Amino acid sequence: MDSDGTQDARGTHPRHANPVPRPAVPRDAPATPPRPTRPPSTPDAGAYEHHPRGHHPQGQPPRSAVADWLDTPRPAAAPGIWRFGHRPPRAARTPDRLPPITVVGLLIPLVVGLLVWSLWRQSAFPYQWVPLKLFTPDDWWWGGTASPKGTQGREAAVVYDGVFFAVLVYAVGRLGSWPDVVRHFVGRRPQPARALFAAAGALITLSLVFPGAFPGVGWDPVPVVDPVFSLVVLVSGGYGLFASQLFTNTLYALITLLVVWPFARIGGWWAYAGELAARRRAATDPAAPPPADLPRSQWPELRHAGQHQAADLLAAEVADGRMNDVDCARVERMWDQVREEGRPAAFTDTVLRQGGAAWTHPSGARDLPGRTARHDLLRGQVRLGRWKPGERGPHAYEGAGAAVDPDTLGTSLLLVGPPGSGKTRHVTGPVTEALALQALTGRCAVVAVCAAGTPLGPDSAYDVVVRIGDPASVHDLDPYAESDDPDEAAAFLAEALVGDLDTVGNQSAATALAQLLGPYRAVHGRFPPLPVLRELLEGEPGALAALRAGLAADEHAVMRRELDARMRQARSAADAGPALADRLALLDRPVFAEFFGGGTGDSRPFSLRAVAHHPLRVRVDLPERGHEEAARLISRLVLAQFHTVVRDTRRPHFACLVLDDATGTVTAESVRRVQGLRSQNAGVVLALRSVADVPEALHGPLLGAVGCRMALAGVTTWDGGRFAHAWGTEWVETKEVAKHTVFAHQPMTRAIHALRKLVTGRAVTTDAVTTRQVERERWSASQLAHEVPPGHAVLSLTTVRGEHAPPLLVDLRG
Repeated sequence: MDSDGTQDARGTHPRHANPVPRPAVPRDAPATPPRPTRPPSTPDAGAYEHHPRGHHPQGQPPRSAVADWLDTPRPAAAPGIWRFGHRPPRAARTPDRLPPITVVGLLIPLVVGLLVWSLWRQSAFPYQWVPLKLFTPDDWWWGGTASPKGTQGREAAVVYDGVFFAVLVYAVGRLGSWPDVVRHFVGRRPQPARALFAAAGALITLSLVFPGAFPGVGWDPVPVVDPVFSLVVLVSGGYGLFASQLFTNTLYALITLLVVWPFARIGGWWAYAGELAARRRAATDPAAPPPADLPRSQWPELRHAGQHQAADLLAAEVADGRMNDVDCARVERMWDQVREEGRPAAFTDTVLRQGGAAWTHPSGARDLPGRTARHDLLRGQVRLGRWKPGERGPHAYEGAGAAVDPDTLGTSLLLVGPPGSGKTRHVTGPVTEALALQALTGRCAVVAVCAAGTPLGPDSAYDVVVRIGDPASVHDLDPYAESDDPDEAAAFLAEALVGDLDTVGNQSAATALAQLLGPYRAVHGRFPPLPVLRELLEGEPGALAALRAGLAADEHAVMRRELDARMRQARSAADAGPALADRLALLDRPVFAEFFGGGTGDSRPFSLRAVAHHPLRVRVDLPERGHEEAARLISRLVLAQFHTVVRDTRRPHFACLVLDDATGTVTAESVRRVQGLRSQNAGVVLALRSVADVPEALHGPLLGAVGCRMALAGVTTWDGGRFAHAWGTEWVETKEVAKHTVFAHQPMTRAIHALRKLVTGRAVTTDAVTTRQVERERWSASQLAHEVPPGHAVLSLTTVRGEHAPPLLVDLRG
C-alpha cells in the first residue's frame, strides 16, 4: 500500500530512511503536484532590485532583469548592511588631506638641515672634532689640532662625516614628518602608480649616492659610499681587500640594496610583483580564480573551469528571462558543491539536460507565490529597512540598507515590541519569506510557528502546513519527533510539559516519562499516543497492569524494572506524574482527538526531524479560541524538538525556527540551548510583546544568549532597561562650554565694556571649553521607550564569526 509519504517522515519506509514530506495539499488533490515541463517565466522586473538601465546599443536585445540583478555589485560591507548595490558614504571614501602644517614642517627642517651640513663641511662648529678625537687614538692626529697624521686619521674623518650625515638625515626626516608625507602622496596611490613613484624616488636617491653612474650629472656624491669604504679600511687595517673586484662589486651592490630597500617597501614592489605573477598564472592555469572583468550573468567561474557549454546555456536562459533569482542561486550552490567534490562533469551533464530547472526543489516550486520583502539570494539577505544616521552610529551605516542573513540569524534573534509595533509585518514575515526562498535553493530549512491566520505567507509557500485542532489539516505533528530513544523523547516532552513550572524539575519529569515510554515501546513497538500516556502518568491500575503483563518475557527485564520503579513512585509526594498528566490534559481534548498520533483518519504525522535532512518549508498553526495554554505547550514542544534534531552538525543546510509569539515558550533549558545553536548551523527567531512574557530570572540570560537584539517602538522603560543593560556603555567625547564675565581694571577698558553692554544688552564674556571622555549608555531605557519613532526599531547584530554591529536606529518602513 502506498503510504503517500505520510509515514516516510517517521522512518518506516524500507527504501528511504529520510524521505521528503509531501507538500500540504487538500485531501482531494493529487498526492504530488505536477512538476513544470518548462521553466517558469521570470517575474516582473520589479521583483528584483536593479539599477535603471540606460539605452542599449542598436541591434542588441535588452538585458533581462535577472541579468541586471546578477551583475549588480555587492561590495564587502559591515554586518547588517544591505550589500546589493551598496555604495559607501561619500565622506567615507574621501581620503584624509595632509594638514598644511605638515608641508611647512617638511620644508623648514630641510632648509635647516642644508644649512647645518654646509656649516659642518666648513668646520664652523666649535668643538666639532672633539668626539672624533675622544674615540680614536691620539697618535692619529697632530697635537692640539684635528689634522690627521696619516691614512688612519683621514679615513676616520671620512667615517665621522658619514655618521654625522646619517644622523642629520634621520633628524630632518623625523622633524619634517617625511614618512607621513611619503605615505600620503605615494603609499595611497593605486598600482602601478605607487610602484612608479617609488622607483622615481629610488633613482633620484641613487643619483645622489652614485652621481658618476648617471650621465650628465655633475654634483658631488653624498657621504654614503666613501664612509663605508673608509670603515672597511679601518676594520681590515689596509686597502688589501679592494684588490678583489668581486669584493668591491659586492660592496657596491650591498650599498645599492640598502638605498633601494626603503623605496621598495613604500612602493609595495613585492606585493605588486606577486599580483602580476598571479595574473600571468591566471592566463595559463585553469585552476586559478576567474577573471574579474567578466560579468556574473556570463557565469565566469564555469567558463574559467572549462565548462563553456554549461555557461553558454545558463547565460542564454538568463538573457531570455527563463531563469529567476531562485534558479541562479540554486545553480550556483550546486556548482560550489560539485566543485568541492571534484565532479564538474556531472554538473555540466545535468545543466545540459535540464537547463535552469536543474536541481529544482522536491516540491517543484521555483519561486514563492508572492513576495512582500526585498531579497538578495546570492548573499542570503533580506532587507528590513534603512539605518538612520545619527551621532551613535558608525559612518559606514549612514543611509545604508538594514538586512539580516543566515550569518546573523545563526546567533538567534530576539525582538520585543508591543502589539501593533510591526513585529510580524516588518520582521518575522520578511525573515520567514527569505528563509522559504533560500529553502528553494537548498540552503535552508525553516519552521514557522504562529497563530492561525497570521500573515506569514500562503499555504502554497510551504511544503508542510500543520493546523493543530483543524479537522481539515493535511498533516499531524509527531509529538516524539521520530525518536527511537525513550530518554531523548522524554527529555523534550518534559521540557514542553513542565519546563515553565518551578514546582517540578525537568530531570524528575524526564525520568518519570522515560520509565513509561521505554516499557511501552518494548511492548508495542512504538511510543504511546498522548491519551494513553496520560492514563499511565495518572497511575491507572488497569493500564499499568496491562503494560506490566506485556513485559513478562526475560528479554524485557530491564524495562520491567523501569516500570516497577514508576509504579512505586506513583502517588508519592515527590511524584512528577500528576503534574505531567495535568499538562497532557490540555492536549487530551476533543478538538485535538485526531492529532498527536491519536487519530485514525488520513492525516499524515509530520516529524520535525525531517528539517535536519531536507530543506523544508514548514508552518505550524497553533490553536485559538480558548486554547492559549495548549498553544504555548505546543510551542515549547516544537522548540524543544528543534533543539534536539539540529544537533547533527553534518547537515549541509542552515535550519531556523521562527516563533511569531514566544510568550510562555522560553525556559531555562531552552535559553541554555539557544546559545549552542550558532555552532550547529541553526538559529531561532523569538518575538515577544514584552520581556515580562519570560520569567524574570531568565531576562538577563536570554538577552545574553542571543546575538541579535531588536527593540521596536513602544517598549516600556522596564523592557528598555533590560536592553540598555545588555548593550552596555561606550566612551564618548563631550564638550562643556562655560561663559565667564570679563572684569576690566583699567578705566578705558571698563568704559569700552560698559558701552558694549549698553549696545548689545549682554555683558562681555569669555568661553571656557572643557573636553572630557565620559562613559555613556549606548541607549538608555528612557530613550528606547520615548525616542524611538513609530515604525522604527533599535537593532544590534552579531555574526557567527563574531563580527558586531552596534545598536542603531533602523527605519523599518525605509
